[in-house]
Amino acid sequence: MPRFSANLSFLFLDRPFLDRFAAAAACGFKGVEFHFPYAFPMDEVADAARRAGVEAVLFNLPAGDWGAGERGIACLPARVTEFRRGVEQAMVWAEALGCVRVNCLAGLRPDGISEAVLRDTLIGNLRFAADSFGSAGRQVLLEPLNSRDTPGFLVDRSALALSILADAARPNLFLQYDIFHAQVMEGELALTLMRHLPRIGHVQFADNPGRHEPGTGEINFSFLLRHLDTIGYQAWVGAEYVPSGLTEASLGWMQG
Repeated sequence: MPRFSANLSFLFLDRPFLDRFAAAAACGFKGVEFHFPYAFPMDEVADAARRAGVEAVLFNLPAGDWGAGERGIACLPARVTEFRRGVEQAMVWAEALGCVRVNCLAGLRPDGISEAVLRDTLIGNLRFAADSFGSAGRQVLLEPLNSRDTPGFLVDRSALALSILADAARPNLFLQYDIFHAQVMEGELALTLMRHLPRIGHVQFADNPGRHEPGTGEINFSFLLRHLDTIGYQAWVGAEYVPSGLTEASLGWMQG
């Protein structure tokens, strides 16, 4: 079976953030990921991971004002300076956590700016981030989000993300493939994973509908997780779902 990481922005939410690392380890996770660590003391986050014996495998670049509804700033021409400052901040965190990959969220389409300008801005920012992280051997990922739950998100399909990554043309740029978002927008999960395996740097999952744990919806996870092994996927698989009850009660899928 794949190596599973627990997304601490979704799982173990009945505990303070720094306590979720040990909770994940106690449930058998070897890795953890999270959206944004920036509100917490860096040394305390690194220490929580070290004491729990888990690897920090992924976090997001700063993505604007999340609480106000922003979902990334990488496509916004007026926010390029802010984006680059965020890259510099994330580099410091990645070094402290020993994390080898960060995720970039493109952002929502603003009114009055053409698709071409938004795309060019995103490509330029991806190149900047990739060049910044590449010297340390780290990856930058681009994640499509479904436009049903995130209306107006610029990059909402795998094909679009892969086209943008091809135009950005950096060897350490990869697709973050979220099974939930992909099922909502395009289906063809197994074929897409197989066809684009060399460009996929991280996989996340939740069932659909509801974004709950495997077994609560329509996706055949017993097949799909075996399929990842069959096609030779070697990176982490992140549990990024909303547990339908307590996290510990939602982990039956880990038993295969």
